[in-house]
Amino acid sequence: MNRDGDRIEMSRRDRDRLKVMATVIEQKRSQVEAARLLRLTTRQVRRILRRLETRGDAGIVHRLRGRLSNHRIAEDRRTAILKAYRSEYIGFGPTLAAEKLAERDLAVGRETLRRWLVQTELWKPKRRRGPHRSRRERRECFGELVQADGSHHDWLEGRGEKMVLVAMIDDATSKVLARFYPAETTDAYMDLLGRYLRKHGRMVAMYVDRDSIFRAEDNDAQERQSVPTQFSRALEELGIELVLAHSPQAKGRVERLFQTAQDRLVKELRLAGARNMEQANEVLEKKFLPVFNRRFTVKPASSNDAHRPLYPSMNLTAILSLQDKRKVTNDYTIRFASQAYQILPPARPGLRGGWVIIEQRLDGSLHLRFGKVYLKYRRIGKADPALGALPPDPRSLTPLRTPAVPAQREGCAERTTQPSAVCPAARRSGRTPALPYPPDDAKEPTPNEPKRPSSSHPWRQSYKCRRSRADIPTGAK
Repeated sequence: MNRDGDRIEMSRRDRDRLKVMATVIEQKRSQVEAARLLRLTTRQVRRILRRLETRGDAGIVHRLRGRLSNHRIAEDRRTAILKAYRSEYIGFGPTLAAEKLAERDLAVGRETLRRWLVQTELWKPKRRRGPHRSRRERRECFGELVQADGSHHDWLEGRGEKMVLVAMIDDATSKVLARFYPAETTDAYMDLLGRYLRKHGRMVAMYVDRDSIFRAEDNDAQERQSVPTQFSRALEELGIELVLAHSPQAKGRVERLFQTAQDRLVKELRLAGARNMEQANEVLEKKFLPVFNRRFTVKPASSNDAHRPLYPSMNLTAILSLQDKRKVTNDYTIRFASQAYQILPPARPGLRGGWVIIEQRLDGSLHLRFGKVYLKYRRIGKADPALGALPPDPRSLTPLRTPAVPAQREGCAERTTQPSAVCPAARRSGRTPALPYPPDDAKEPTPNEPKRPSSSHPWRQSYKCRRSRADIPTGAK
């Protein structure tokens, strides 16, 4: 609320920014530290503070929200510049093309022109030589950056099943949260992330590798950024920044953790006699992690905690789930994973023909969400007498030949009978009661022998004969 009591519309980013600025106002955090956490300059932080003092909480909202930029280039000038480039300067680089266009009184910045050319696919940016890399210093606040990765190793030394150690380590303190999983999957990372969030809150950023769990697999680099994965979608809903490393050395803190674990943790599991994943997780949580976090963690440069709370509007079990979209048919059903589901009343406006979100949660349950409302449903199967079996796929009926019980008739060779629903019949579909499959004794007409009515049929008699019969009085001989 602002000072006048009116409601203020804020995004999650604005609320997070307001929480950090509140600690600056209370003199619990310096302006330099707030600028680093908010990815702003100290000058911007001071401007936000002045707006908060004069306008209240509404000062955190950007004043250009919903408005076009005052410094934008007119659309007709942009069209004229691109038209001149297409007609005379195809193949020119943005720098040279900007110089030539300036000679024609069509001056435009080279970076602006470069962005326009890339958007219209008139120029393809060239790859530059990699920049010089230096050692990265630790972040200053606990929860400012968390590195995550998985380690494939023979943790039980052949005594049990294969496992993967998935770990998350704080960059500022080296505090570790880890757990064993059957494989390095999206479910494993979501489960570990949920444990971390319930214990500490939302971190500012996560530093991970370029595995398909964290980035979409696509040949086009621009398309890849616009197609999120399940895990990146969950981080976006939680307001956590996803940072992708370009090499294993970039996230060396978690890599060095695995080197220590493959030495110390393997021996701890050997001494404890662990033979399965449940026993290994018990040793990890009760013995290894407490000792590691007590001996190998460091004191951060700042005593402030950068973790943000989980808001009541964040349904963590729903966010950390595998989500998919399905369209609702006219009979309020959807199909998912080769199974049909019936949506139960009430029928909500826009539901029929609309799209629902299917949430496969980590506990194995399935939930259907239409907007922000969860729907009741039941699965349609062959065992449901009220709804009946699912209709067969017509494309699979013609070539399908299911094994059946052989029937032996007297005087005939043994033959195999087929169900009528899957047997092709001459001039009959065999798929509905109106056109059943003919019995075995029925004689089917051959294609070369046309059907003709019997000799006593009225169609076989002449017109005069039918008329003379009609003139005969009823009962006369």
